[in-house]
Amino acid sequence: NILEDETAIQILSSSKILSEEIQAKQEVSVVTEKEIDFARNQFIPVAKHSSILFLSISDLANIDPMYQYSLVWFINLYYQAIQNSEKSDDLEQRLEFLNNYFTYSIYRNVCRSLFEKDKLTFSFVLCVGILRSKAQLIEDHLIFLLTGGVALDNPHPNPGSVWLSDKAWNEIVVASELPGLSDLMSSVRDTTSRWKQFYDSANPHLINLPDPFSSAEDLLWLSILRCVR
Repeated sequence: NILEDETAIQILSSSKILSEEIQAKQEVSVVTEKEIDFARNQFIPVAKHSSILFLSISDLANIDPMYQYSLVWFINLYYQAIQNSEKSDDLEQRLEFLNNYFTYSIYRNVCRSLFEKDKLTFSFVLCVGILRSKAQLIEDHLIFLLTGGVALDNPHPNPGSVWLSDKAWNEIVVASELPGLSDLMSSVRDTTSRWKQFYDSANPHLINLPDPFSSAEDLLWLSILRCVR
């Protein structure tokens, strides 16, 4: 009779205690797992940003096959960024510090291995990747910047034919079909003298574009520069 067997009773009692301890530990592990998942999810923006950087440097192999960088090398730089970037108790600020430090570290280390002629291209590829990841890139602007668009028959007379080439004017007309540039053609036509000042400037990046593009940024500004210069 098991009820009269003290050893069996002790074993059952110990088993019950062990079962309760296991259950308690499982409950703690569930809570801990949720806390770890929550903490890990806070760093997803850093992971996405880092993936953009790695894809950007991977694209360099299309420029020259010798421009290839290993994942181990990339991860080592990332570990250094974690250790050396500025710390903050505010998580959002900490992530910003980490992203900024790692981006600069990648740029600096990659540029050491590039020919001088390829450094500007790498800067552009990196910027495009970052802008695209932040949904701050209008693809039509990028395509136009790279190709100049498709020039069709242009019925609009060139208002600055003395200084503005027909090719540049055709690109201005094409660019006016893009988002954010619909007023470009009319602006050049109505304020030709202002645009000539921009055209003649040795440092166009230091002066404001004529209205309504005085606050144009990034690829929008570059698209206009491509047309006029």
